[in-house]
Amino acid sequence: MALEASDRLIDIIGVNWRCTCGCISGPTLKLSASLLDIMGKSKEISQDLRKNIVDLHKSGSSLGAISKHLKVPRSSVLTIVCKYKHHGTTQPSYSSGRGRVLSPRDKRTLVRKVQINLRTTAKNLVKMLEETATKVSLSTVKRVLYRHNLKGRSARKKPLLQNPLKKARLRFATAHGDKDHTFWRNVLWSDESKK
Repeated sequence: MALEASDRLIDIIGVNWRCTCGCISGPTLKLSASLLDIMGKSKEISQDLRKNIVDLHKSGSSLGAISKHLKVPRSSVLTIVCKYKHHGTTQPSYSSGRGRVLSPRDKRTLVRKVQINLRTTAKNLVKMLEETATKVSLSTVKRVLYRHNLKGRSARKKPLLQNPLKKARLRFATAHGDKDHTFWRNVLWSDESKK
């Protein structure tokens, strides 16, 4: 796929930016939207490369020079250097973001409750969780059940045939199976009218 020249351009705006800590500043970069659509998710930078970035910065190299020398995006170099200045480490923070509302144990409990009684509603499950001081939304409960292949369906209006009814129907069929057509024309079924 050929890109037009305007899609390849990275516009440099004359406004100076500052990292959140204020330790490094420079011109703001703005990527065109079409270029951002093409770019894929990048891989995580290795710990050795992070250490090299910090060492080069300590020796006085500029961010741009480090970026060109190690072939790492300038924004990544900036992030790594700022993190090192603030926290003294270059390890990525894996614990960032909100934790899950439901623990694996809570999820197993929800699935077990529904498997025991298929007529249990998601609203009842939310109330059950609120009793254990776990505030959870209805959509979260539905999502957990859906992932365990428990999809919301309307319950049957008519119960399924039980074993005694199956046996009674079989007895009726064997007793009346040899009757001719005229006999059945005179029989009035409970779900019919005479007309």
